[in-house]
Amino acid sequence: MPHTSTVLIVDDEPISRDTLEALLISQNYHLMFAASGPQALAIAAKHPPDVVLLDVMMPGMTGFEVCRHLRRDPILREVPIIMVTALDDRDSRLQGLEAGADDFIAKPFDRAELRARVQTITQLNRYRHLLSERAKFEWVVEQAEDGYLILDAFGDIIYANAQAHIYLNIPLNEDMAAAEAFLDLAQKQYHCQPHTAWETWPTPSPLAAKTARYLVRPETKTATAFWLQVDLMEMTSRLDGAYLVQLRDITNSMITSNNLWTSNAMVSHKLKTPLALLTASLELLDTLVEGDLPLKKQSEIIAMARSRAIEIRDEIMRIFAYMEAPDMIKPGQGQCKLAKISDIIEAIQLNLHLQSVNLNYKNINTPETITLSLSQGAIELILWELLENARKFHPRQSPTLTINITHFADGLRVQIIDDGITLSPEQLTKIWLPYYQAERGFSGQVAGMGLGLSTVASILWRTGQTCHAYNRDDQSGLVIEFGLPLADNR
Repeated sequence: MPHTSTVLIVDDEPISRDTLEALLISQNYHLMFAASGPQALAIAAKHPPDVVLLDVMMPGMTGFEVCRHLRRDPILREVPIIMVTALDDRDSRLQGLEAGADDFIAKPFDRAELRARVQTITQLNRYRHLLSERAKFEWVVEQAEDGYLILDAFGDIIYANAQAHIYLNIPLNEDMAAAEAFLDLAQKQYHCQPHTAWETWPTPSPLAAKTARYLVRPETKTATAFWLQVDLMEMTSRLDGAYLVQLRDITNSMITSNNLWTSNAMVSHKLKTPLALLTASLELLDTLVEGDLPLKKQSEIIAMARSRAIEIRDEIMRIFAYMEAPDMIKPGQGQCKLAKISDIIEAIQLNLHLQSVNLNYKNINTPETITLSLSQGAIELILWELLENARKFHPRQSPTLTINITHFADGLRVQIIDDGITLSPEQLTKIWLPYYQAERGFSGQVAGMGLGLSTVASILWRTGQTCHAYNRDDQSGLVIEFGLPLADNR
């Protein structure tokens, strides 16, 4: 539907208003009328026009005063104003220009001239408005994290923001007129998935109307897979282009979905195996308990069933610990004296049967005067998970551990150093993820569910602390380093 410009006619004489209406009614304008300056300002404020035909000589508020009021209004100050006057002297025109008028037309009206002036100025105003809106659009999309393109009806790129240049590997200084068509450019770098959704590009087929379009760069030896979701909107105005295209990086969400499926598989695997063995042990015991099964064999079956029951219990408790970790740092959950850490470590060492754990304080003379803003329960959980992890992944389950606690101005830094395995760069970046374990596949050989370090990270990250892992540079082994927040008891 063609755009209809709104013209506000301001004149105190009814015959002049009627004349202007008769001359413009056939030009498909939306006409509004005002018989005085105050009425014109009220109408313009409620319904901003595209152009104002303003009579100069009006009682009360003259056309010059109306013009000045419009130019002071932040919304109306750019509306074009054509002043209508019987005055043809130089001073009146200068006064009109000083008031902010854009053009003049003299009475009596020349029919062709009037129509030509109104048509020209409404078109210029429309293009000015479109350029202003385009400038705003370009500023917004240039700052956007998503890629945006404008395509013409043939699929050629008219405009691409900075992020789209990166996604499609287009040099920033390249002239878009020389660029390839969007689809040709995309297919050189990505796989278009699913194929059925791209067969009718850019128009979706009825069967694929609700199917998302993706550009997928497959995984390589040096890079993981990369996903872009492609959304397309047909533009109502064809002045700037036919289609607006959005390129959205959904790699993380796709990885999260895959990890969720993997996590569910890990939980299922870790619980099903001991549960099946527990059930089989109990069924065997139930079948043979009244037979001639030797007492020693019965004891072995009972011991195996008890062991599997404990294993299931421990796995479930790890899940609960991970889920409840955020509650440990809520206000009112308590604090912990630094001096208490030595007792906590001694108790964990005894329970885990660790042979060698050495605790060192650095820049700390009186641990009993330092208070942590984490509860004792949170500290116990953090240290238990880290020390158990060191034992679990040690080749002989008997690590030599050194724990260094250093006091800095902004808090404490803790290092837990073991003499176990060395991890790959990929493993070092993933060990804080839920259900991740530093083993190849779901072998089930490593006890636990991979929630220990993610539980630690969940607690520490929520207190604004950092935690990271790196290999020892002097020998095989791992260093876990993290911060502990100090209580503000001022």
